[in-house]
Amino acid sequence: MTITPNVITENHDRLASVEPEIKAEILAEALPYIRKFHGKTIVVKYGGNAMTEESLKHGFARDVILLKLVGMNPVVVHGGGPQIDNALKKIGKQGTFIQGMRITDEETMEVVEWVLGGEVQQDIVMLINHYGGQAVGLTGKDGGLIRARKMKMPDRENPGEFLDIGFVGEIDAINPAVVKALQDDAFIPIISPIGFGEDGQAYNINADLVAPSQAACYPKFLPR
Repeated sequence: MTITPNVITENHDRLASVEPEIKAEILAEALPYIRKFHGKTIVVKYGGNAMTEESLKHGFARDVILLKLVGMNPVVVHGGGPQIDNALKKIGKQGTFIQGMRITDEETMEVVEWVLGGEVQQDIVMLINHYGGQAVGLTGKDGGLIRARKMKMPDRENPGEFLDIGFVGEIDAINPAVVKALQDDAFIPIISPIGFGEDGQAYNINADLVAPSQAACYPKFLPR
């Protein structure tokens, strides 16, 4: 992806137009929050729909770096639904959902891994690194980060029965050790919501489930 000078210039022009008094007021309001969350891990869920606008993508990257610069430890868990749908269309496949969950057969799982663990993740990493941060991409396989199992989807129309939605997973356990190691070295972890079973099978997991599970692991690290 090409970073156009217009995007950067536009941002600097917008900041330059803000009166010094307003900048000081914003900083004064922010300081109590900076003190409160200094040294703490902040898990940010970054949805795929927010990645469809270039200005939002660049703004997100800068905001994540700002969190790191003021002493917080951001961890990004990203989605990528629209990007997966676009990739499926390119191979002539239509994404289908049951009760809000994507049906993930073997072919779809391959696309999910390629899009989330490759295209989307690396785009986020590249933008953060471009603006001066140090981001590292992870999937559930790295350091045993996300251990998962096949999700059993209750059939709402037939209580007691379950629907087979393919390689969609739910979380068995989170191992935050690799995230902690990256934070200690001042890196920003970017996590794709792909879990892995004991047999190495990959599972597509909703980022809205991964983010709070990640957040629940970190309080024991905070504060020093």
